[in-house]
Amino acid sequence: MLSRFLDKTFSLSQHATTVKTEIIAGLTTFAAMSYILIVNPSILGLSGMPVAGLITVTALAACLGTLLMAWLTNYPVALAPGMGLNAFFAFTICLTREIPWEAALGIVFYNGLLFLGLTISGLREKIANAIPASLKIGVQCGIGLFIAFIGLKNAGLIVDNPATFVELGDLSQPAVLLALFGIIFTIVLVAKKVTGAILISIITLTLIGLFIPTENGYLTASPEAIVGMPASISDTFMAMDLMYPIENFASTWDLIFALMFVNMFDTIGTLIGVSKKANLVDQHGKLPKMGRAMTADASAGVIGAALGTSPVTSYVESAAGVSAGGRTGLTAVVVAICFLLALFLSPLMLVIPLMATTPALVMVGIFMMDTIKDLEFDDLTGVATATIALMAMPLTFSISEGIALGFITYVGIRVGSGDFKKVSLLTYAMAVVFLLRYVLDLK
Repeated sequence: MLSRFLDKTFSLSQHATTVKTEIIAGLTTFAAMSYILIVNPSILGLSGMPVAGLITVTALAACLGTLLMAWLTNYPVALAPGMGLNAFFAFTICLTREIPWEAALGIVFYNGLLFLGLTISGLREKIANAIPASLKIGVQCGIGLFIAFIGLKNAGLIVDNPATFVELGDLSQPAVLLALFGIIFTIVLVAKKVTGAILISIITLTLIGLFIPTENGYLTASPEAIVGMPASISDTFMAMDLMYPIENFASTWDLIFALMFVNMFDTIGTLIGVSKKANLVDQHGKLPKMGRAMTADASAGVIGAALGTSPVTSYVESAAGVSAGGRTGLTAVVVAICFLLALFLSPLMLVIPLMATTPALVMVGIFMMDTIKDLEFDDLTGVATATIALMAMPLTFSISEGIALGFITYVGIRVGSGDFKKVSLLTYAMAVVFLLRYVLDLK
């Protein structure tokens, strides 16, 4: 009876799949993306947010967002707080701009509402088409480099130098050497297509850390328990400061736009990529329920802000479940259930050292460099725009600065070379606004 109910609810027969296949696909997707339960709290925790509660928030946001996608679209796509977006939240908004994390959550909330409004109104597609392809590529690759750089910095593989700004860390230190081993180990696992490679790497480094002595004990502390009740989210739930972005609009508008920009193109790219792999696109190569999928994504972002996390977005790791045969929303429901069950393992997650997350950040950065192959290297304007955007992000430690310099560079080159007619009005407007922000020092 349960099988018939699930078949009817998720149209399993119509998609030539079974309950068993969908469950296996869901478990595969969860294994591929479960590292976010460890990495997201470690990144957002640097902003001053409570790490224990963030594990619960991350799991709840992933569960609710994924269930929303399953309900609205019946697609095998899972959601969770986005990599890159969490780094933007912690490092650009909170640490660089020195904005309190409560106000940063307010910025995330307004970003979600803006994203949702653009999706419902249909303006999302027009905006997406108006942005130069080279800038989209540069932004994604730049975020990848930024994430990888954060990972190397956290592990001490890259340290500051007063003369050269950065230099190689001390590889004689066991923790630093272990992080380097972890990066190589993770890449090998991914190359061999091992399911859950990133999670396996994190667990392996954490276990090894139990035997590496430090000044205060061992690199990995012994857990107080194996399982336990989830930590409270009372410190972050509805803690967003909604007035700060309004009262300080001149210095926060670019952050809201940057979040929307990154979120929009990350979501579109993920949905198209996963849906093609699952054969969900029509004969014209379009996703039939793209509007609903984007609505689910945008709504999940608003929910995430209310819970207390950075923007929630579709995960490209959903492709792992699709490769295992997942074709419907039942795959997503299984992923959501796994996130809820993982909540009771929070005591184990709390002892994972920051160093153990380095391979995950570097690997995600490598994945995000994939779109560099789509860059037209015969087009100097496009190459220059992408290069400046992707270099600026890690070097300025800010995603928004990379986006701003990308817009300004693209328009400047087009106008200077006489190709001003190739630039959309939106791109002109954004370049002018970003330039005025620098000239008037509205930061």
